Amino acid sequence: MSKPEALEGYTHCGNWLKSIEDLTDCPKFPEAHCQSLVAQYLTKEIWDEYKDKSDACGVSFKMCVFSGCQNVDSGIGAYAGSHDSYKTFCKFFDKVIMHYHKHAPDALHVSDMDASSLDAPPLPEDEAAMIVSTRIRVGRNLDGYPLGPGITKVQRDEVMAKVVEACSKFEGDLKGTFYPLASMDKKIQAQLIDDHFLFK
Repeated sequence: MSKPEALEGYTHCGNWLKSIEDLTDCPKFPEAHCQSLVAQYLTKEIWDEYKDKSDACGVSFKMCVFSGCQNVDSGIGAYAGSHDSYKTFCKFFDKVIMHYHKHAPDALHVSDMDASSLDAPPLPEDEAAMIVSTRIRVGRNLDGYPLGPGITKVQRDEVMAKVVEACSKFEGDLKGTFYPLASMDKKIQAQLIDDHFLFK
């Protein structure tokens, strides 16, 4: 795909965008094959209001929408830079969340972290025998740290250290071994991939 001709007052979206500095004007999405939520809800009015703003952690609105502007085949295309992004850029994120999760801005999220309240009876023996491995994926951060688009390498290392410290206190069937990706032994890496605990 070649870069379209310049259109005054707009920046054409596509893989030619290399950094948020390339988003100089209101993003213009291709009309064909672009169904992302960022394309649907990033209006010129919202762009004009937020384009030069950052959230409380210093993550800019441009950073929050850059992935969807660069990758026009995205399904959503927007990433909050921190918890505060949802408040600072609420006119945009409220629409995306309402569309995707069907949660209105005044909806409340209720958490119950008490495992004893789970209704999870043991599987029948024949079904349990079919399970080779299980994996739990957690895609959240710690309070006080930005989310993915806004977190620094130093902050990532701090988060890792805190999670490792917390997990080291697990006992019984929750006790395990932490394998840091950056310094992992190649043989261990290959074995974890073979056992489906680690992606290639």
